[in-house]
Amino acid sequence: MKVLHIDSNHHLLIEMLEKAGFQNVENFKASKTEVERIIPDYDGIIIRSRFNIDRQFLDAGKNLKFIARVGAGLESIDIEYAEELGIDLIAAPEGNRNAVGEHALGMLLSLFNNLNKADREVKNGQWNREANRGVELDGKTVGIIGYGNMGKSFAKKLRGFDCTVLCYDIKNNVGDENAKQVSLKELQQQADVLSLHTPWTLLTDKMVDSNFINSFLKPFWLINTARGKSVVTVDLVNALQSGKILGAGLDVLEYEKSSFETLFDSDNFPTALKELFNMENVLLTPHIAGWTVESKIGLARTIAEKIIKDFR
Repeated sequence: MKVLHIDSNHHLLIEMLEKAGFQNVENFKASKTEVERIIPDYDGIIIRSRFNIDRQFLDAGKNLKFIARVGAGLESIDIEYAEELGIDLIAAPEGNRNAVGEHALGMLLSLFNNLNKADREVKNGQWNREANRGVELDGKTVGIIGYGNMGKSFAKKLRGFDCTVLCYDIKNNVGDENAKQVSLKELQQQADVLSLHTPWTLLTDKMVDSNFINSFLKPFWLINTARGKSVVTVDLVNALQSGKILGAGLDVLEYEKSSFETLFDSDNFPTALKELFNMENVLLTPHIAGWTVESKIGLARTIAEKIIKDFR
């Protein structure tokens, strides 16, 4: 089978495919239009997030048997139409779930203990002990929305902290020894911390808005290592200002481009984002929760194994 790679990945991916007999072609610079012209010659394509795989692209790929994305989600693909055409879709959430779980935990502990704020102050000659008194995770209730690979990984990391872990998911019977599955209402009544681990879908788009936030019984901490467009930034800022949200760790932002490589879709700098930048109780990272040395290898291996299993 002939496979087109349009994004660079760990060399293990091509090595495993070549060993299994696949023909690999790398083309990292061609535009979407240029790729559409050559895609009829390929049986499979391996992507990250350089451009969307829409109906026009899928119609051009007359011989495509699979599309594999070296990442956790498939939202850059017109999933319904691809499945209608009989094209298999492959993702690799198993490959970076550990990285995401560790990153979410790191963000939470940093927020609880003012680590980033205290570090900046000490480097500026300030020794503010009382102003940086932390809170402990022990005894808190952590609510996880989205209990798939990423949510389960985060819950596993929490096992040593003597906290209660609840999960909510649209699928039934996903709870396990690390998290008790509950209704969304129960999670909102009990949670001290909310961590999002959901894909970006019609159900999760702008999910965390003012109504959602105000449905929580207690003020809470928010961690988002999932998708930026699931949180309405203006409503988040208002909740941070009012104290309804105590602090936020955001690896993703509403204003990201779909390629994840740059922050904005335009040159306009949103007012809400400016306000986030100036908040001491907000921790921001550039969509790197699943972006570790080990996960780069894990993602490549997972994609290669799935392709070889189904198409060799």
